[in-house]
Amino acid sequence: MTDHSALVTLLAERSTKRGQFTLASGRQSKYYIDARLTTMSPEGLAVIGRLGFSTLRQSGWVIDAIGGLTLGADPISYAISYASASSDHPLRAFTVRKETKAHGTGKLIEGPFREGDHVAVIEDVITTGGSALRAIEAIRAAHGTVHGVLALVDREEGGRQAIESTGVSIISLVSASQIIKTLEG
Repeated sequence: MTDHSALVTLLAERSTKRGQFTLASGRQSKYYIDARLTTMSPEGLAVIGRLGFSTLRQSGWVIDAIGGLTLGADPISYAISYASASSDHPLRAFTVRKETKAHGTGKLIEGPFREGDHVAVIEDVITTGGSALRAIEAIRAAHGTVHGVLALVDREEGGRQAIESTGVSIISLVSASQIIKTLEG
């Protein structure tokens, strides 16, 4: 089984629920993908790390670091960073807070992000693209260059187009239709 097939299976079996759900975007859906049930599991972390790192290498994006809006992007970023550790160009992982920290250093971006970094924004599930766009805005405000967005799952509900309309390209590891096909297969 390929890493891609294994990831689709994990997401279908562990993370996808059927019913009536209100998504973070406010939209209604007949299915809900709680990617954290996969991204925070040992098997999920291993597969996501390898597949995500391989996909980033093939993307042509020359990047120093990866990260996105907490909490969804965090385990994905850390898994990919870990998978890159023995490569000729390890990737540092960082987290973008939902709001600026009110104490201590007052940072919006935590971890080893550096001004001038070339980055890929990481996202767990893209519906409208709002979380990825917030992360892009924070990274650019901190003088980072965003080369693209790597999404674990694209729900295929307009988020890709919203992100691409800002001039940022997107790669998704899995589409919702692949997960649904596996559930129904």
